[in-house]
Amino acid sequence: MQVGNDNSDAEIRLMGLILAQSALIGLSVGVYDAGIWLNNDDAMVNGFTYAMAGFFVQGIAYYFFKMFFEQNMQERVQMQNIERQRQQRYRSTQLNFDNRRADMEMRMQEAQLERELQWMEQNPGKMPPSWGVQGGSTSMITQYDDNMLIKNPPKHEAIIDKPMHLGAVDEKKNQ
Repeated sequence: MQVGNDNSDAEIRLMGLILAQSALIGLSVGVYDAGIWLNNDDAMVNGFTYAMAGFFVQGIAYYFFKMFFEQNMQERVQMQNIERQRQQRYRSTQLNFDNRRADMEMRMQEAQLERELQWMEQNPGKMPPSWGVQGGSTSMITQYDDNMLIKNPPKHEAIIDKPMHLGAVDEKKNQ
């Protein structure tokens, strides 16, 4: 998400630099062509003079850029850092809370298990009520009540003389 934004910001800065340099080169050619500033007969002296003038103008432009735009960029970076630190604190607080909740649940389960073990020591052979068995039985093996059994189970009266073929073929019998 941020990478795409950084790439487009870099492209915008690069295009701004190319535009500024093109404008400054055009300005220096225009000043030379008009003969406004230091127009000597020697081409080398004119080239160095205008190169130094272009460097000076670009230096001034860089100074104004630093003075007006860099402060805004630094403030933006500071705001991003503050937001990142806030999110990290929130995540660490949430993690701490989750760890404390897990510890509390573990202690509650340990206490419940301890109560069940004490109950089982006091009532040998019976199931603890927390196991969901109503009334607790006299034995650890569940005893069936007459109400739990089916009174008249269905009867099957099919008479089958030979086994049914269900699609599986036994290769040994066919040979």
